[in-house]
Amino acid sequence: MTEFLSSYHLLGAAIGLCTFLVIGLFHPVVIKCHYYFGTRCWWWFLILGTAALAASIMVDDLFVSTLLGVVAFSSYWTIKEIFEQEERVAKGWFPANPARKTREKKGVDRSDS
Repeated sequence: MTEFLSSYHLLGAAIGLCTFLVIGLFHPVVIKCHYYFGTRCWWWFLILGTAALAASIMVDDLFVSTLLGVVAFSSYWTIKEIFEQEERVAKGWFPANPARKTREKKGVDRSDS
């Protein structure tokens, strides 16, 4: 596939499009994961990012390796976004999941620790 894209000078455009789609996919994933799991799901993205990074190093194909690298670092960025989503929910910009109990809702006050 890389040879075909390179021969028609489409490799950069294809990588750019796929990068755009990966980043666009991760945006709703952050919102949904935070809504259902809170910030405790951050380590999933750490594992996904590390696996994608390792795969990107092992793959010979430039196109696939690049896309795996994009997925890896988008996963790492998502860790930051999960914690920022917590702040956005606290500000009321996004809805909180009423079925998920937070420490504050359970009456546990962590401010004195």
